[in-house]
Amino acid sequence: MSLQALKSETAEIHPQADVLKARFDALVAHAPALARTDASARKKKLWAFMAALLRHRLEIQEALQADFGKHPTETDFSEILTVTSEIRLVCRHLSAWMAGRAAATPLTLPGHRSGVMIQPKGVVLILSPWNFPVNLTFIPMVSAIASGNAMVLKPSEHTPHTSAVMARIVQSVFPANEVCLLQGGKEMAESLLELPFNHIFFTGSPAVGRIVMAKAARHLASVTLELGGKSPAIVDETANLKLAANRIAWGKLMNAGQICISPDYVLVAESQMEAFLVEMKNAIRSLYGDAISANMDYARIINTGHYDRLMGYIQHAVENGATLHCGGEGNPASRYIAPTMITGIGADSPLLEEELFGPVLPVISYKSEAEATAFIQARPKPLALYIFSKSRKQQDAWLNQTRSGGVAVNTTLVQFFNNEMPFGGDNNSGFGKAHGYYGFLAFSNERSVIRQQFRWSLSDLVQPPYHPWLQKLASILVKWF
Repeated sequence: MSLQALKSETAEIHPQADVLKARFDALVAHAPALARTDASARKKKLWAFMAALLRHRLEIQEALQADFGKHPTETDFSEILTVTSEIRLVCRHLSAWMAGRAAATPLTLPGHRSGVMIQPKGVVLILSPWNFPVNLTFIPMVSAIASGNAMVLKPSEHTPHTSAVMARIVQSVFPANEVCLLQGGKEMAESLLELPFNHIFFTGSPAVGRIVMAKAARHLASVTLELGGKSPAIVDETANLKLAANRIAWGKLMNAGQICISPDYVLVAESQMEAFLVEMKNAIRSLYGDAISANMDYARIINTGHYDRLMGYIQHAVENGATLHCGGEGNPASRYIAPTMITGIGADSPLLEEELFGPVLPVISYKSEAEATAFIQARPKPLALYIFSKSRKQQDAWLNQTRSGGVAVNTTLVQFFNNEMPFGGDNNSGFGKAHGYYGFLAFSNERSVIRQQFRWSLSDLVQPPYHPWLQKLASILVKWF
């Protein structure tokens, strides 16, 4: 399907403000009914959505190939499987999650029973990025449905073919007053952020995350921000270099490095540096062969702007004395950039300041654990940290001296694929968690409920007037309770 045909199919890519408000109001009106649905009804919707997703599997593969050259197998593993596994996990546990939980009641509140009730936040907005458009739109959508919310989905304008397929999937399953997928660019996102959503789930850069948070603050809406940052990989003197190189190369080059948890730079023990560079070249060759520019397993850069940015970073580094160990070549027509490994980078290089989001890997040697730790600590907290070490003691030392949203030891990327764990950042790399139970909670309000079981209560005794004996009672409670 041509881009012109896509635009014709979605004629209302930029609806008028009054049309947008009407759609939002329809969601608001329907939200109370959704909040009253039970686990069975919500699971039925999720199973129907999964069936629709699988019916459109081939279309999704073709769309992602058209948008930026993603191989169908990579699409299955990184886009579709992540969503279907999320649905299966949610449906297994949703009844228990929705049931809430009892809470202990202190001795100072005799005659009361306490508990936590789980309720949806209401109408939520999900703003998703282009790098994994299906995965990063539909996983939070699954959480929002499980929690009983109405929602607007706004995928990225940079993947128009994929957004059009997602719109058809959503429309085939959900009424517009329950899940509304709107296509458009910056103007659409800005218009949506003016509306009083109850929660906003944003995946993207820290710079845009600040804007989203500021807009949300106007309505006191809660936010989940999944941002990025410069996720380091550490290869210490005990590491298995062949294993480390293979897994770093895979984690860096999947989707041509356009992953928020991709290793953004590598710190290598000085004694291992030369051997590591050799193993990295071998690993790249093993994954993609010698003619990488013709290899369709290797994705392309999403657009010309990102291509020019990355090639500019490489050129700047080389002009300022850095050494290219492999790669550096590109083809602007196909937006191909070869896997690139660079050493000798200046401290002021954009390669060490900006999140790269591409197949360019700075490699830096370190002399001591303290030097490597200081290098990481001097930068904002990343979304991911990768540790390659055979020593459990050294692994624990790296863990205790660093901070990040998540960590993987002797591997890369796979922390995202375990939806039994919380996924999210820390400060600059975001806050709030997603996946499984943690995603369910992100779109829920944990409402405390306390019930007085008897006619009398301790609270009746501690009301004015404050007699001297009440002060004695207060002293006893303060001291012992």
